[in-house]
Amino acid sequence: MVIDNKLFEVRNISFSYDDEEIFSGISFSIDKGDVLCILGPNGTGKTTLIKCLNGLHDISSGEILINGKNIKKLSFREISTHIGYIPQSHVPSFPFKVIDVVVMGRAPYLNLTDSPKKEDMDIAVNALKTLGIEHLRNKEYTNLSGGERQLVFLARILCQQPDILILDEPTSHLDFGNQIKLLEIIDNLAKSGLSIIMSSHFPDHAFLSSNKVAIMKNKRFIDFGTPDDVVTEKNLRNAYSIEVKLIELDDKRKVCVPLKTNLELDL
Repeated sequence: MVIDNKLFEVRNISFSYDDEEIFSGISFSIDKGDVLCILGPNGTGKTTLIKCLNGLHDISSGEILINGKNIKKLSFREISTHIGYIPQSHVPSFPFKVIDVVVMGRAPYLNLTDSPKKEDMDIAVNALKTLGIEHLRNKEYTNLSGGERQLVFLARILCQQPDILILDEPTSHLDFGNQIKLLEIIDNLAKSGLSIIMSSHFPDHAFLSSNKVAIMKNKRFIDFGTPDDVVTEKNLRNAYSIEVKLIELDDKRKVCVPLKTNLELDL
């Protein structure tokens, strides 16, 4: 790692599609162990931003740097050794065994004609152990529940051994219990040194697992900083156009409660 540079730095990036500006003026940086949660309403450009951050979309202007290197100068394979990406949804096509799905994460380190070696299989098994799903090893991926598939796909990404994990609304298809379990896993992965960027619709997620938060609206970040500084009643009212109450629990963690109101909002 280059000591003088941030692990991942975004400098004033913008993106347009068919002459329509999707977002602009986005800047931030993260280091080892950071968890950045990007909040914002539907249609504000969060998913497009996520795809730009991992190189799937070419930005229109600005720079994205990994260890000080411009992402545009890196091959897809090189990017994959630094960044692991999980989209909002992934539909399984073939009934591969779980272990085979996970070991596919070693693809950036293998040539097209190479078969996984013992080292690759060991890394795959360790990823399953890390997520507590080694017992699924020989089950067919297509027969798993949605929550189990999400964890298997995460194990596959961990098999890449990336520095940065980018998740597009990782809890959107999970029930309440599995949402919390996944957020706890994200917290533990960050404590082990992995850096994480995730988008979410739920402000509570920022308090549960993040140390940095951005709120996105009208094609830009309207605020960026710590959860306590950014996830405020004023910012949430501005972002989602509803009245919100933040309540502090006994353990000092805050929760967000939307309110029903007929008052005209101060937008």
